[in-house]
Amino acid sequence: MLVVGLLLGILVPASSFAQNGDLGFGVGVGGKFSTLGAGFDVAVPISSRANVRGGFSALDYSRDFLDNGVTYKGTLNLRSVNALLDFFPLGGGFHLSPGLLLYNGNQITANANVPVGQTFTLNNVSYRSSTSDPLVGTGKLTLNKVAPMVMIGWGNLVPRTKHFSASVEVGAVFQGTPQTTLTFTGSACDPSGLNCRNIASDPTIQSNIQAQQKKISDDAKILQYYPVVSFGFGYRF
Repeated sequence: MLVVGLLLGILVPASSFAQNGDLGFGVGVGGKFSTLGAGFDVAVPISSRANVRGGFSALDYSRDFLDNGVTYKGTLNLRSVNALLDFFPLGGGFHLSPGLLLYNGNQITANANVPVGQTFTLNNVSYRSSTSDPLVGTGKLTLNKVAPMVMIGWGNLVPRTKHFSASVEVGAVFQGTPQTTLTFTGSACDPSGLNCRNIASDPTIQSNIQAQQKKISDDAKILQYYPVVSFGFGYRF
């Protein structure tokens, strides 16, 4: 941090930080909670109206749900590292913040099972889970590992004339079309429970699994523009 301070002292005139009761060069740190998870930010000023800010967010959430007769145990894992340029065009708390998710580890994973003898559907085709080899499976949704983002809001993590700060922001991450995978093992039978066959070796069932995966992918396209709402507080050293 000392090296950063020396470089900024060379690049940015001292007068930029020494006006109107300015506290001088400092570093702001803060906590936040957003739709990307809970985390923290660190910011340093690069001019009287701009900061460079970096941060980390994380959150885990699990729940069970039933879809087309298949029971899923799903887990949402939010993991991201961001870098933003906070620009204050009016000199107050209002800011525009373009930036990047330098690491986008946000994903959804799920373990699936169909109890013995239960009916389920794949691509609108009905099957029954085998009594001797019931259906189990996994699903996963992942996103581009690097993604541009933009935020707009009010608040400055490195206020020029005080120590404490609060902020609220809204924006979006442009993370591309989600990639989904859906796999099953076990045996599926006709709805009557007859004509059971191994899923892995049956081309018709495999085709229906692929079609079901495409439906999930189409439903998940909305996530390519991920909305971000953030609330935070901080302290300037």
